[in-house]
Amino acid sequence: MRTVSLMEVASYLPPRRIDTQWFLDQQGEDAPMAGHDMFGPPSHRHHVDREETAADMIEQAARTLLDRIGPDEAARIDTVITNVLLPDLPFTGSGAETSHRLGLRPDWVLDAHNGGCASFVHMLRLARALIGSGQANAALLCNVQNGAGTVMAQSRVRTLPEAMIPGDGCGVGYVTASARSPVLSVRTRNLGEYSRDCGLTLSDGRRYWEPGESQMHVGFTPGKVADIVERGNRLVPEVVREVCDDLGSGPEDVDLLVTNQPNRVFLRQWQERLGIDAKRHPDTFDRFGNLFGAGVPVTLDHVLREDGIADDSLLVLAGFAHAGDYAGAAAIRWHAA
Repeated sequence: MRTVSLMEVASYLPPRRIDTQWFLDQQGEDAPMAGHDMFGPPSHRHHVDREETAADMIEQAARTLLDRIGPDEAARIDTVITNVLLPDLPFTGSGAETSHRLGLRPDWVLDAHNGGCASFVHMLRLARALIGSGQANAALLCNVQNGAGTVMAQSRVRTLPEAMIPGDGCGVGYVTASARSPVLSVRTRNLGEYSRDCGLTLSDGRRYWEPGESQMHVGFTPGKVADIVERGNRLVPEVVREVCDDLGSGPEDVDLLVTNQPNRVFLRQWQERLGIDAKRHPDTFDRFGNLFGAGVPVTLDHVLREDGIADDSLLVLAGFAHAGDYAGAAAIRWHAA
């Protein structure tokens, strides 16, 4: 197997920035689960406009990335993998259109619709398998969260506490055969028994594709929230410890842990359970909200641009998805000595 590296990342945030007061002005005092720790809002988040597509977002982030890696590396990309929370069309993904816009002619176009908030790890694992086995040379990984300005901004949904949490954004990564920043280990969990615990709610009982006036959203209940909190608190530390075990190390050896950014409760719990202080676990939640799958690459991009990552650092990417049906972690030696 060839050594595979995560070489670069880039991100895009929609220009429309929304503060929390916009939601609070429309929220009733008796809103269900108002005040629950799960729905403690960020100060700000970005929202897509109605006309902005997932392909638009990927193109914005990817052009930044292609400029960073240069034309020679860009010409090696023969694999495009996407994960989009709300697809532009229900029957096809964004990979083909994105490839065309960027002038790419990939052999592999994979639109992965699972992995959720841990989908960057999921896509990294796919890319590592293809490139490591010699079936591909280089991959563009594309993560889009676009459910905030669309679903959560609906007139009735935005009165709910859950609507304040998400933000929109896109993160992309470039992966290729190299020993520069090698992916050392990837661990994942697929727990299908939890897959139906996070779904859409429509007050009139219609299917999401049927005509009607109800507005779709995720129907949280106290019981469901309790289950999600327990699973998320447990799963992320477990997969992080697994990749550390693969390296013969422990969480204390992790120089930087970049996770999805669901809320302050999870971020604090993961730090406590792994014994990792806040300086080693960047937090972008208050600026960008919950970016779901895009949270990992967007956060990593901002850390690299704002603070930098020391050469030879042990970087771990991790997260869990939906109500706990998927979790994953990847260990990377950043700019290996």
